[in-house]
Amino acid sequence: MIRIEAVWLAVEPLDMRAGTETALARVVRVFGEARAHHAYLFANRRCNRIKVLVHDGIGIWLCARRLHQGRFIWASAESAPRMMISTEQLQALVIGLPWCRIGAQATIRVA
Repeated sequence: MIRIEAVWLAVEPLDMRAGTETALARVVRVFGEARAHHAYLFANRRCNRIKVLVHDGIGIWLCARRLHQGRFIWASAESAPRMMISTEQLQALVIGLPWCRIGAQATIRVA
């Protein structure tokens, strides 16, 4: 089991041909460093593929997921270049559910 303490989402698309070194370089550029037990998510332009880079404290894991139909719901380009999401949001994201409606973001407020 890989321990993940924090999940980070990068808004800018990543070329899915990117390997471990390229993905790690993007993590360092966008997030400043690759921290142990943190997961970093990237999507392609069409949002039908994602890659997850995880630093487990010893080495780097790079995982990929591809949807045969539909798209992953991704953060908009207008948002910050990176954002932290919860593990519940990650679970919803990888199966294609509207992850941004889970947690504090789902709160309804009266202005």
